[in-house]
Amino acid sequence: MHKFWTASLLILFPIFVFSQSETNSLLNELDATLENNHIYKTKKENEIGKLKELLKFTTTDLQKYEIYGKLFGEYRFYQSDSALSYARKNLRIAKQLSDIAKVNTAKLNLASIMETLGMYKEATDIINKINIQITPEIKVTYFGVASSLYLSMSYYAASVEEKKHYIALRKKYSDSILKFYPTQSKSHLFTTSNQLLESGKYQENLDLLLNYYPKLKNSDTDQAVVAYLISQTYHQKKEFELEKEWLIKSAISDLRLEKKEYISLRALAFLLYQEGDIDRSYTYIKRSLEDALFCNARLRTYEISKMMPIINKAYEKQNETNHNQLVYFLVSATVLSLILLVILFLLFKQMKKLAKAKREISIANKQSLTLNEELKVFNEKLNETNTTLKEANLVKEIYIGRYMDQCSVYISKLDGYRRKLNVIVTSGKKDELVRAIKSKEFIDEELKDFYNNFDKTFLLLFPNFIEDFSRLLTDKDDIKLKSGELMNTELRIFALIRLGISDSVKISEFLRYSLSTIYNYRTKLRNKAAGPREEFEANVMRIGTNK
Repeated sequence: MHKFWTASLLILFPIFVFSQSETNSLLNELDATLENNHIYKTKKENEIGKLKELLKFTTTDLQKYEIYGKLFGEYRFYQSDSALSYARKNLRIAKQLSDIAKVNTAKLNLASIMETLGMYKEATDIINKINIQITPEIKVTYFGVASSLYLSMSYYAASVEEKKHYIALRKKYSDSILKFYPTQSKSHLFTTSNQLLESGKYQENLDLLLNYYPKLKNSDTDQAVVAYLISQTYHQKKEFELEKEWLIKSAISDLRLEKKEYISLRALAFLLYQEGDIDRSYTYIKRSLEDALFCNARLRTYEISKMMPIINKAYEKQNETNHNQLVYFLVSATVLSLILLVILFLLFKQMKKLAKAKREISIANKQSLTLNEELKVFNEKLNETNTTLKEANLVKEIYIGRYMDQCSVYISKLDGYRRKLNVIVTSGKKDELVRAIKSKEFIDEELKDFYNNFDKTFLLLFPNFIEDFSRLLTDKDDIKLKSGELMNTELRIFALIRLGISDSVKISEFLRYSLSTIYNYRTKLRNKAAGPREEFEANVMRIGTNK
């Protein structure tokens, strides 16, 4: 049984971590969306500005009707008062056109925005006066507005009887949507989803909505609605992490489309408040209230105003707690600092006493048995160090002797070369003298011997340098040596760097290459580094050490 639970935890833990990571990523995306609010607001105002500018050039009532309808749509979830104004203008134009379908459509737009503003009586008066049989082509809009209106009225009913009455009316219009419209239509899908949610068929509702959601574009206003319905289904299933994830998606969609009349961000704020994320909760509920006031969505403002004091109180309490903790920390740090200062003062006095005692002991030359043991250990370590130093000095003597021999050989060769030139001059062979002076053969041979001797000496110091250096590159075969060659130019450059000569000017002088050539070699190999490029030469400096 214990093994079963252990295996279950091992399987479920990565899933939980991934879910947390996904939610945190979405929360960061939501925070960024809130921060970039001005971008979406500018885009929204530009769209409205274009329609208003277009209105100046309209010449017919039909064109005005179309533009007023679009302006109503832009303001519908953005600014309720403006939406109400354009709905009324649209209705006046529709009446002038004497088109009953357009009149009824304008009336339904007017009723829907009155619902947002809490003008239920005015909205129901409009709905009840519409004879939908005359304009059957707008039945879906009629049923949808009526269903939404009575649902809102049921939330704020004064008594249980009225609530039941409004719920029954809402169900009547919802059933009409399912009866008259195709199963593939948007209205049919939303109505079916609400009924599945209310009847407790949560998995069926998720199958329906999760299949539909990927078909929606980010610019579709229904994306936020579908995400919210999914979140509410997970809420009923008590899968609160998934509820939070879909609430975030819904809120992001609302904010990017610059909708001011919404539910998701407010619901998310309360959920985060329950989880203890007070800072985010306060930020989200504050933004929800600002948007509701801007939109003049009275019912949303009322709903938020009931939650705001609770979250605000928690936010203030958290700030107070943080302030108290900060004060406590500062006081504690101050007290500890004073205690530390006292300890340091006492320690300093004690150290002076100990120093005095040691001087007295040294003068009296009274050493205890313990001190003798410590000196014995110290002497052993000192002997080991001396042995190591002797070995190091021996190595130095060998290499100094080698370079002294080399210098002596060079002096002898130069003297021989001088005598040769003297003979040529004495014999009057001017042309031969010019050729000898111009020839680089002597220098090239000496450089070849010099570099060969340098290679032998360096590889004696660092016998594994080439292998260790190759391991620092992405491709170990990048360093290719010709037959009989101990090191090539690239290796000599980094051999000098290993010896502490990192200045490109000095390296170029030593190897007799141009400064740009040395730079190019260094850059080329740095770009092939297996690790971070900026650490490549530091890693070269560590070759031959235990680091």
